[in-house]
Amino acid sequence: MPTTPKLSRRLFGASLLALTSAASVPAGMAFARGREPYRDPSLPIADRVEDLLKRMTLEEKVAQMIGIWQDKKKVHNAKGGFDARLASKNFPNGLGQLSRPGDRVGAVDRDGAPIAAGAKANIVNREGLEAATYANTAQKWAVEKTRLGIPLIFHEEALHGFVGRGATSFPQSIALASSFDTEMVERIFSVAAREMRLRGVHLALSPVVDIVRDPRWGRTEETYGEDPWLVAEMGLASMRGFQGTTLPLAKDKVLVTLKHLTGHGQPESGTNVGPAPISERTLRENFLLPFERAVKTLPIRSVMASYNEVDGVPSHVSKWLLTDVLRGEWGYEGAVVSDYFAIRELKTVHHMIRDLDEGAVRALEAGVDVELPDGEAFPALPALVRAGRVAEERIDQAVRRILRLKFEAGLFEEPYVDPKAADRLTALPDAVALAREAAARSIVLLKNEQQTLPLDPGRAGRLLVVGTHAVDTPIGGYSEVPRHVVSVLEGVKAAAGPALTVDYAEGVRLTRTRVWEEDEVIPVPDEENAPLIREAVAKAANADAILLVLGENEQLSREAWATNHLGDRASLDLFGKQSELAEEMFKLGKPVIVLLLNGRPLAVNRLAEKAHALLEGWYLGQETGNGVADVLFGRVSPGGKLPITIPRSVGQLPVYYNAKPSARRGYLFDDITPLYPFGFGLTYSTFDMDTPSLSRSSIAVGDSVEVSVTIRNTGRRRADQVVQLYLRDEEASITRPIKELKRFQRVTLDAGAQTTLRFTLTPDDLAIWNMDMKREVEPGLFTISTGFDSVDLKPVALTVV
Repeated sequence: MPTTPKLSRRLFGASLLALTSAASVPAGMAFARGREPYRDPSLPIADRVEDLLKRMTLEEKVAQMIGIWQDKKKVHNAKGGFDARLASKNFPNGLGQLSRPGDRVGAVDRDGAPIAAGAKANIVNREGLEAATYANTAQKWAVEKTRLGIPLIFHEEALHGFVGRGATSFPQSIALASSFDTEMVERIFSVAAREMRLRGVHLALSPVVDIVRDPRWGRTEETYGEDPWLVAEMGLASMRGFQGTTLPLAKDKVLVTLKHLTGHGQPESGTNVGPAPISERTLRENFLLPFERAVKTLPIRSVMASYNEVDGVPSHVSKWLLTDVLRGEWGYEGAVVSDYFAIRELKTVHHMIRDLDEGAVRALEAGVDVELPDGEAFPALPALVRAGRVAEERIDQAVRRILRLKFEAGLFEEPYVDPKAADRLTALPDAVALAREAAARSIVLLKNEQQTLPLDPGRAGRLLVVGTHAVDTPIGGYSEVPRHVVSVLEGVKAAAGPALTVDYAEGVRLTRTRVWEEDEVIPVPDEENAPLIREAVAKAANADAILLVLGENEQLSREAWATNHLGDRASLDLFGKQSELAEEMFKLGKPVIVLLLNGRPLAVNRLAEKAHALLEGWYLGQETGNGVADVLFGRVSPGGKLPITIPRSVGQLPVYYNAKPSARRGYLFDDITPLYPFGFGLTYSTFDMDTPSLSRSSIAVGDSVEVSVTIRNTGRRRADQVVQLYLRDEEASITRPIKELKRFQRVTLDAGAQTTLRFTLTPDDLAIWNMDMKREVEPGLFTISTGFDSVDLKPVALTVV
C-alpha cells in the first residue's frame, strides 16, 4: 500500500505542531555589546580571532569545540522551544554548534513526555517560520546571554537539496552525477544554500565526495559514482553552489563540509563502516583525489572524518590523514569535524580505546577539532589539559579554526534572519523548475529497441503504468518532505494528450513502509503480491504499451548506522516479486518500457534482454514524474551517462571501469564484461566523433597539451551528448589503470550540427605516484582516447620526453 514518508533524517526527534514561543529578531540586526577589537568588522579576521581567543577561558574554548543534538533537551522548554534560561544553566560557557535546528530532537511529544532521538518516526519537523524563529532565539541567547557573545553555528544536511521540511528536493547525488552537468549542479546547490540561509543555517554537512567501488554498500546513492575525476568535478560544482568561490560568505551562501575522509566507499564485504583494505597509493590516486582538489581549489573550512578504518587506523585517530596529508601536504586551514558519535565509536565499534577520555585525547591529537553531534568526549578536555594529557596550544589551534569559520560566515555582524521570509522564499518557482530540469537531465537511457521511445503523447491508445513506486515516489535518503512530490503517474497523465488514456496497476509492493529512519524493514509477503500481479496482467491485456516502474526504495538500500538499522545488501537482484511481474508483462508481447528508481546499480540482466526500452532514473527528487514524462514523450532527449558500472551479478564485484591490466582475467562459464559500462547512455539522436587530435604529438615533462575533438549530431532531432576523455600511461614504472577519465563535457547540438571541443591536459593529469610514493610525470608513451562512453573510444598517441 502506498505510504508517505513521515520524515527523512536519521534519528529525528518528536512531533510538535505549535510554533516556538520565542520572539523573532529582524534580519540584519547586529548586536554590539562593546568596542572590543574582535567586534570590529573593519579589522582583519586573523586579528579578530586572536583578540577573542586571548579573552577566552579554557572552558569557553572547549565549549566552541562541541555541538548539541540529543542534548537539545537541555535547552528546550516544555513546548519544545529554545529556553535561554536553561541554556545558560546547562551551558554557561556557551556552545560551538547546534546540530540540526530544524528537527525536534530533544523536544517533547504530544503527551508532554521527552522524546529520545530516534524513538519515533511519526514526527513533523519545523518548517520555515518556526525553524527560523527557533534559530533566532538560540542565536539571541548566544550573542546576548553568554559572556563573550560568540554566535552559534547551525548545521543541517543538504545531500541533494536542503533537508528542511518544505524545501526543494532535487535528484539524489548518484542521479546528479549521471547528468555530467556541472553547471546545473552548481545552480542546484545555490538554491539549497539560499533555502538554508532563510532558516538561519550557515553550514551544510555536504557534499559527499567519497568514491564508491562496491554497490552492495547502502550509501552508494549518496556518492557521485566510482570515478575520482567525475566525483571531484561534481563535488567542486556543488561547493561553488553552496558557498561561492571566495569568503566571507555572501548572504545567500553557506559553508560546506567535505565528507567522509576517507576510504568510506569500498568497505570490506560492502558493509557500512567496514574496514577499508586500501593501499596508500590507491588512496592517493582515487579516494583522496576529490578531497585534495577541493581543498586546493576552494576556501574549504570544514572537513568530516570517516567512520571506517584504513590499514588498522580509524580516520578519527589518523594523524597521518588529518594532519600530515590534509594540513601538511595540502595546506588545509579549516576545521576537522567528527562524524556523528564517531569518537564514541572508537570504543563501541572499533574497540580500541579504554574510555571517552582516551578517545578525546587521541582524536584531538590526530587533528579532530569539533565533536558532533553532541559533546560526549570533548567536554573532558579542560580536565585533561590540567592533568597534562592535552596541551592547551592544541585547544587553541582548534578554536582558532572554529572562530575563523564563524567570522567568515558573517555571524558576528548578522547573526539573525527574517523568519517571515523563510517560507515565502522557499521552493520558489525557479527552484521547482530547476528540480524538473535536473530530473530529466539525470535520466540515463540504457536501451531503446526499434525506437520505442519517445512516445507520441497525441497518439490514440492506452498506456498502462505499473508499479507501486509509480505512485508512492521514493526520493532517497537524507531527504525531508517537500511541499509536493510529482509521482510518475501524475506526471505522465499531465503530459499525455487527450487521445492517450493512462491507466494504473500497483503490480508489486516491496516493503510495508519506506521510511528511511525506521530500524525494521518488513517485506510484503508473496501471497499479498500474487493478486496484485494478476490484476496488473488483466489490465495490461487492454493496453497498447506498458510503463513498468521497478527498483528499490529508501529502506532497501540505505545507510546502515547501527546493527539494529542495517542498509547494505548482499544481492544486486530486483527485490521481492518484481522479476516475476516483469516476466508476466513481457509474455504479453506488447512494448514494455522499464523505468528503474533506485539508489545503486542493480543486476537487471533480464530487463536488459527483454524490455523494449530501459531507463535508469535513480531517485529523481520532487519532480520525478514531470522529469520522467519529459523524457518519455520526447520533450527532453535523454543525455545522462552512468557514473558507475552496472554489473551482471554480485560475483563480478569489484567491477569499476578503471581496473588494472591484470584484473578481470575471466571466469569459467561466465562473462567478465559489465552489463552496462561506466559512462554509457543513449540519446534520441545519433552522433559520431572524429579521432582526437593533439596540439603536439610530443611534449616535454612539465608541459601541457591540448586535445581537440569534433562531434556531429547525425540524427534528426536536437539532443545532448557527453564527450569523455580518457588517459592511459603505457610505460609507467608502476602498473596503471587501463584507462582513467580526465575530462568530460556535456553539449547540446541541433540535428546536423557539429562542434569542436578542446581540453587541456596538464602535468597533474599525466603524473603518477612512483615507486618512492612521490608524484611525478615520467617520460614515455601515453594513449589519449575520446568517446561517448568508457568502452567505444578513439585513441591518439602522446609521447612525453
